[in-house]
Amino acid sequence: MDVVQVGKFFYPYMGGIENHLYVLARELGPSVALDVVVSNTTPRTVREVVDGVSVTRCGSLGKFASTPISPGMVLELSKRAYDVVHVHLPNPMGAASYLASHKRRRHRLIVTYHSDIVRQRRLNALYGPLVERLLSRADTVLSTSQGLLDASPMLAKFREKCRVVPYGIDLAQFERTPERLAAARELRARYGERPLLLAVGRLIYYKGFAHAVRALAQLPDAELVIIGDGPLKGELETLARSLGVAERVHLLGDVHNQLIAPYFLAADLYLLPSIAVSEAFGIVQIEAMASGLPVINTRLASGVPFVSRDGESGFTVEPADAGALASAVRRLLDDTELRKRFGAAGRLRAEREFSKEVLARRLLAIYRGDSTA
Repeated sequence: MDVVQVGKFFYPYMGGIENHLYVLARELGPSVALDVVVSNTTPRTVREVVDGVSVTRCGSLGKFASTPISPGMVLELSKRAYDVVHVHLPNPMGAASYLASHKRRRHRLIVTYHSDIVRQRRLNALYGPLVERLLSRADTVLSTSQGLLDASPMLAKFREKCRVVPYGIDLAQFERTPERLAAARELRARYGERPLLLAVGRLIYYKGFAHAVRALAQLPDAELVIIGDGPLKGELETLARSLGVAERVHLLGDVHNQLIAPYFLAADLYLLPSIAVSEAFGIVQIEAMASGLPVINTRLASGVPFVSRDGESGFTVEPADAGALASAVRRLLDDTELRKRFGAAGRLRAEREFSKEVLARRLLAIYRGDSTA
């Protein structure tokens, strides 16, 4: 089966959808003839093999509203013949390129709808009609969670062809190997004896990290480590100083995926304090669960509460409520047995629902047109 994955960028570019595409491409590789077509961050088109995956990075002439402009993507999709084209949205360039391309062979069109575009209204005015045209042509539209399917105005128009297929990750990256445990012990020594709270993500508005910092002000015996970079770093540093917790808030910047597992293994709790449905799923919750960490997430109308379930693998609190977040943290820090139970339940749920093997099996069935998968 000849399959092309059409994304925005590809590894080593860091991002949630990019990481998903990388895991998916590597897992599907042995079962199909797979190509990946994405944008490059430079004007040059590059063809390469990345960890066994054939990747074409189409040259970009720049960006408009955070969208790379890669006109060569139309040609790349036109000169190839595929059995399955799998487009990942949001991706205005990918959607437009597929619609404009010459279809050399009848194929199945699969679209994964990762999230709505929430804040960029100007872009959405142009992008919305493209998405509608693409979804109307799709054989199957994939939503990453039931919450996203229920909440998205766009998916509501195509509900009859929608299927829920959650993300999957490489759980082996978070196993408790001797090397990772040794690195985790070094991290614990670095941050002292206080309980360690972990959060990971871009320092942008919808991640809600400011509320984690405010919650820390109500938790005098805890340390907060935030991994990630972004435009709000300065604001978070200023907030931490104003609340008198700057010495207990550690903004580490980006940490490569291959090096991040020890931070999960060193932590006591994972926080996902997101405040808007732009957080459509929160893949990082799976990483925390795979590491045996209880998760405290927020009650958003998206896939976030679906991943880590309230009262099963952690607690779910109202978004933008630092007091509720602090209360949930305090309850878990005070109850070792509850933390262990939530951690074990999270690991089991990750194995059953969110492994890369389960993801690939579900997608291969959909590629073959199996409506019962």
